[in-house]
Amino acid sequence: MKFLIIQTAFIGDVILATAVAEKLHQLYPDAQIDFVLRKGNEALLSNHPFIKTVFVWDKKEGKIKNLFAITKQVRANKYNSVIDLHRFASSGFIAGFSGAKEKVGFDKNPLSFLFSKKIKHEIGTGIHEVERNHLLIEHLTDKKSTKPKLYPTEANFETVKKYKTNSFVCLAPTSVWFTKQYPKEKWIELCEQLPDNLTVYLLGAPSDFSACEDIKSKVLSQKSKEIVNLAGKLNFLESAALMKDATMNYVNDSAPMHMASAMNAKTTAIYCSTVPAFGFGPLSDDSKIVETKLILDCRPCGLHGHKACPEGHFKCAFSIETSELVNRIS
Repeated sequence: MKFLIIQTAFIGDVILATAVAEKLHQLYPDAQIDFVLRKGNEALLSNHPFIKTVFVWDKKEGKIKNLFAITKQVRANKYNSVIDLHRFASSGFIAGFSGAKEKVGFDKNPLSFLFSKKIKHEIGTGIHEVERNHLLIEHLTDKKSTKPKLYPTEANFETVKKYKTNSFVCLAPTSVWFTKQYPKEKWIELCEQLPDNLTVYLLGAPSDFSACEDIKSKVLSQKSKEIVNLAGKLNFLESAALMKDATMNYVNDSAPMHMASAMNAKTTAIYCSTVPAFGFGPLSDDSKIVETKLILDCRPCGLHGHKACPEGHFKCAFSIETSELVNRIS
């Protein structure tokens, strides 16, 4: 058997898609499982133990040309089943013209008429995204979904070993969407109230370094506690390896939350403008969602958030009690 999984969206989407690979591998341990993702996310699947080939689609340079090239490569592999988790025409094109015996995807994809099997996709019902994705392979496996998983190497764990000499927490304070992002002032407040014996690691991409540095510089108690800005200094799998052993990981409703889930790491997920009912919540055994206790007519204001609060007050974030976050440290 040869399977191809397509997920060309963002980091968190790729992480959640690994649950499909996990399930297929459980039921078809000798099958070839390949993956299509967008350029920039390939490091997530670096040295993956059972994903054989990762096709990388460059969306920024020669997007259409590269789309045709990827599709040609896919056709040459003659897959038994292509599973398209993305809901956009580009991924539908790859699946639809893959030449696979079976092409499965969601009905919301504009090119779903090319699929041999399509599944209804619903958001807001409380069903988690991994369960929605699992519906695409339910006929190939069973009715029980599994969790996403990342595989940092021994070298990844060795790289972050020096950061694990004392008890520590990880904070991932940024997000692509402003209204998904817990405010800077609140992160500073959290840092000041965390126990002094805990080292605080700020995580993020290179583009997040200045935002993390700003938080670090404004923490009044930084002389009594160690705060280290690691934004841009660790790759995806190194960050995952660090998060695995944290006393707690404080994250927004964003990619680091899914990274923590994939490592079954302790997680406190802070929800601002979005809501857990969308189906993208944390999956770790020890996880908790913290959100405002106010009843706000404006929340949620959208599936992905906005560049600014549409109402101008951002009460969904500023009304979250810092004590509820601190109390997660046992």
